[in-house]
Amino acid sequence: MTPLIFAFKLLIAVPVALVLALTAIWYIWESGNTVLYDSFAQKMFSGLENYGLLAIPLFMLTGEMMNEGGMTRRLINAARVFVGGFRGGLAYINLLTNMFMAAIIGSATAQIAVMARAMTPEMEKEGYDTGFAAATTAAGGLLAPVIPPSMMFVIFGVLAQVPIGDMFLAGILPGLMLATAFALVIFVIGVMTGFPKGSWFTGREAFSALLYCLPAALIPCAIIGGVLFGIATPTESAAIASLLAFLIGWLIYGELKPETLFGMFRRTAVNASMIIFMIATANVFGWVIIYEALPQKLAALITSISSDPFLFLLIVNLILLFVGMLIDGIAAVILITPILLPIAMNDYDISPYQFGVVMCLNLVLGLLTPPVGVGLYIASSMSNVSPGCILKSLWPFLLAVAIILVLLSRFPLLSTALI
Repeated sequence: MTPLIFAFKLLIAVPVALVLALTAIWYIWESGNTVLYDSFAQKMFSGLENYGLLAIPLFMLTGEMMNEGGMTRRLINAARVFVGGFRGGLAYINLLTNMFMAAIIGSATAQIAVMARAMTPEMEKEGYDTGFAAATTAAGGLLAPVIPPSMMFVIFGVLAQVPIGDMFLAGILPGLMLATAFALVIFVIGVMTGFPKGSWFTGREAFSALLYCLPAALIPCAIIGGVLFGIATPTESAAIASLLAFLIGWLIYGELKPETLFGMFRRTAVNASMIIFMIATANVFGWVIIYEALPQKLAALITSISSDPFLFLLIVNLILLFVGMLIDGIAAVILITPILLPIAMNDYDISPYQFGVVMCLNLVLGLLTPPVGVGLYIASSMSNVSPGCILKSLWPFLLAVAIILVLLSRFPLLSTALI
C-alpha cells in the first residue's frame, strides 16, 4: 500500500518534501511500529547535522551577488576575447561563459535563467536563429551539475557519505568533456547552417576586458583552487567566494549596494530552505527504504539480468532518464541515492564518484525534457521562444550528453582520475 500512496502523491503534484514525510508517517502507522513517531523530529534534524550542507546556501548567495554586482557581464566580455572572432563566435562565447558561471553558481536552473537573459537577445541581434540561441543557453546550463561547485554533488556527497571535495574533483574531467562536446556540436551546426562571422577585439579592448574581469575571475579560482589544493573545504571555499563576490561587487565594480543585501539573503534563505527541508524529510523516508529492504530487492532483480557493471549503469541511466523527466533533479538525487548507490557499490563494485557523476548529469537532463522540463520553460520564458522551437535546436546537445554518459559509464577513470 505504501508504494501506491507514494506514487499517488507524486502524480497529484504534492511537493516532494511533503511526499517523503507523509509517506514515512503513513508507513509507520501501517506497520504498527508507532514508537518511531517519538523519534520522527529527531530523525529529521539528524539529517541536517552535516557541515557540508552549509555550502548550499553559500553557493546560492555567491550567485546572487555575482548577478547583482555586474560580474556576469564582465565574464561574457572576457569570453569574447578568446573565442569572439571565430565564425559563430557568439555561440562559443555563450558556451565559455556558461563554463565560468558553472564554476560559480552550481545550479542549472539559476544558470539558465541568468544566461538566457544575458545571451539570447545578443545572439538574436547578430542574426542567430532564436531557437538555436535559446537552446545553446539552455544546454550550457547542463554544465552546472558537473563542473564544481555543483549543488547536486554537495547533496550526493552528504547522502553517500563521501568527501564533497573529492566529488568536485570527480566532476572536472566530465565537465571539460561535456563542454568540448558542446563546442563540437556548435561547430558542426555552424558549418551546416553558416553562422555569422565574429569579430575580434582590438588589443586595447581585449586588455581592458581581461583587466576588468580579473576580480570576478578570483571567485571561481577561490572555489576550485581552494578545494583542489586542499587549502579549504568546499564549505569554507563557498564562504570565501561569497565574501569575495560582495567585496568585488561593492568596492571594485561599485554595482552591489549594501542595502540590497537583505533581499539577497532573503531569496537565498527561501531557496536553500526548500532543499534543506527535502534532505531532512529524505532522512525520515529512509525508514521506509530500510524496513522494506528496497535496495536488496532491486539488487536481486537487476543482478538476475546481468553482472556486468557497464550494463548495470546503462540500465540505471534509462531509469534515471525517466525519473528525471518527472521529478526535479535535486529531489531525484535525494530519492534515488539511498536505493541505487548500495547496489552499485556492493553488487557491482562501482566507485561512488563514478556513480555520482553519472547520476547527477543524467538527472539534470530532465530540466530540458518534457513533460516537466523546468529549465526548458525557464529558457523559453526568458527568451520569449516557444519550448517546441527550443527543442528543435536542442536535440544535438542532448545527443552529445547521451554519448558522454555512455563514456562515463564505460570508463570509470574519467571520473576517478583526479581523486
